[in-house]
Amino acid sequence: MSKPRAFWSEAFSLLGSAGGRVWPITLSFGAFSVFIYLLYLYYYPNLTLEVGPHEVGGVVLSLLLVVRTNAGYDRWWEARKLWGGIVNQSRNLALLGLAHGPADERWRAALVHRIAAFAWTAKARLRGETEVPRLIPLLGASEASRVEAMEHPPSWLALQIDILLRDACERKGGMDRMAFLQAERERTALIDHLGGCERIRSTPLAQAYSITIRRFILIYLLTLPFALLHKFEAEWVAPLVTVVIAYAVLMLDQLGIELQQPFSVRNLNHLPLDDICRTIEDNLLALLRQTSGYSATAFVESGSGKRGSRNGPG
Repeated sequence: MSKPRAFWSEAFSLLGSAGGRVWPITLSFGAFSVFIYLLYLYYYPNLTLEVGPHEVGGVVLSLLLVVRTNAGYDRWWEARKLWGGIVNQSRNLALLGLAHGPADERWRAALVHRIAAFAWTAKARLRGETEVPRLIPLLGASEASRVEAMEHPPSWLALQIDILLRDACERKGGMDRMAFLQAERERTALIDHLGGCERIRSTPLAQAYSITIRRFILIYLLTLPFALLHKFEAEWVAPLVTVVIAYAVLMLDQLGIELQQPFSVRNLNHLPLDDICRTIEDNLLALLRQTSGYSATAFVESGSGKRGSRNGPG
């Protein structure tokens, strides 16, 4: 449940707000409104317009802004769901490898480290980063340099994961065919989710739509002072009202822009990909440590076998 303190802290918060990015433009419209007010006051007392067209135009403009904001949020939320899929598929793939793969500790570590590295390279790919420092502790300096030099590092790591899975499937006493096929499905799902993210990054909303809305905003806000001058007994209120309306309109416009690119760190509300990748790495490395030295059969016999008596006497 929302607390009153949270309301006030968010209402006056500068972090995560687009207010700082629209204030210069807002003040420009405010200065223009003051200029029109002074012309009206001292030189042209008939410098007014009927407010009716602006009432209709305001409704149309609000609908256009809401549609674009919703479209931007849909892109942001789809990107978050895709990265949720990357988290789930990374865990599933690691669990399958650790539960059904060979007991070879080197093989298990290589698989888990490459799955974690996939997330970091996917993040770097979406943000246009050429260096991925987290690859060095996961893969070693030489292998990290080789991965960074690839045209598409996530695909290269997906190939390495596939080679490891096939090696486990071909080993005597290694991964059975059914587990291999399920692991392959999880691996290909990682590529599918990354492809969805790349589609969002490379296909922004149509620029013609943004140009049309911003021209509408420009015309609406430039003519608004003329319509407000004769609506108040104290005409000096018109510039203040213009600033408030301009701030609200420009904030909605900027919000739609901010949500269009959920991966860009230049945007205020970009997805926390570093935190997500760190969560994936921490989870997978913890699983690797906790299952070190255990085979699936030994784990069942030592774990569930002892707990099986909970439903019996005592």
